Amino acid sequence: MRTPTISRRGACRFAAALFSGTALAAVRGDEVMYVGGTMQQIPDKTEGKLALDAPNGAEFNCDKGRFTIPYKGIQSLEYGQRSGRRLGVAIAISPIALLSKKRKHFLSIGFKDEKGVGQGAVFELSKGETHKVITALEAKSGKKVEFESDDARKHYEKEGH
Repeated sequence: MRTPTISRRGACRFAAALFSGTALAAVRGDEVMYVGGTMQQIPDKTEGKLALDAPNGAEFNCDKGRFTIPYKGIQSLEYGQRSGRRLGVAIAISPIALLSKKRKHFLSIGFKDEKGVGQGAVFELSKGETHKVITALEAKSGKKVEFESDDARKHYEKEGH
């Protein structure tokens, strides 16, 4: 029996479909949002914490449960951004907000779980946590992040300095 795997292109399409419906408010501080993926025990768009200090894997913890991404099972890391106009703010406060953009920061992780089954998870990260999370995952998994665009790469490099 062949175990299901997620191709990078498939993961990107999945992430793009999910991004189109994300909430207006971005995650803040050390919170992350599990935007979606193959972890059926956690509902899409669930906020929680991604603990990177466990020796064997990154642990996503939230009110609705938890799951672990084994470092040795990580097969791909991809960072991307989505910019959107601040329509909600413009309606509530000022049309000037339409001139500004907000960026959301997404990390897609392709991995094999403890049973060797291919899995995928897409997280929205807060602006200040992006570099820290990606650097830790690269170091612990031995995989290098790939960027969905040159803009995403530039932002990541700028945040690290």
